[in-house]
Amino acid sequence: MITLNQLYNNPRKPKFRPSKVSAFPKTPMRRGVCVKVTTTAPRKPNSAVRKIARVRLTNGALLTAYIPGRGHNLQEHSVVLVRGGRVKDLPGVRYHLIRGKHDFLWEEREVRARRRSKFGAPKPKKS
Repeated sequence: MITLNQLYNNPRKPKFRPSKVSAFPKTPMRRGVCVKVTTTAPRKPNSAVRKIARVRLTNGALLTAYIPGRGHNLQEHSVVLVRGGRVKDLPGVRYHLIRGKHDFLWEEREVRARRRSKFGAPKPKKS
């Protein structure tokens, strides 16, 4: 059993936990260029065609990011903004792309008043 004196002289250190978004330490988002845009199937109980992109970041890291929403205009060499956030049923996909930034356009069909920034939708016109 450790004594109070020992704790006072050598306090307990918090356990080191590595970041889950290791591609961009100390930044919330990073710009990158699409290397390959493709589709994949999710893990077992689910079934769909999920859209993903291989992205090379400005710091040189190569990662797989999920393309959210219905439809997209991405192709090879498109410039995108990447944020953290994994997709539970796609193994190895730990990042999301942000709509409405750089070459990744928002969807015309999405008319949103709330949570617009998640969907990349512009502010609705006041009439």
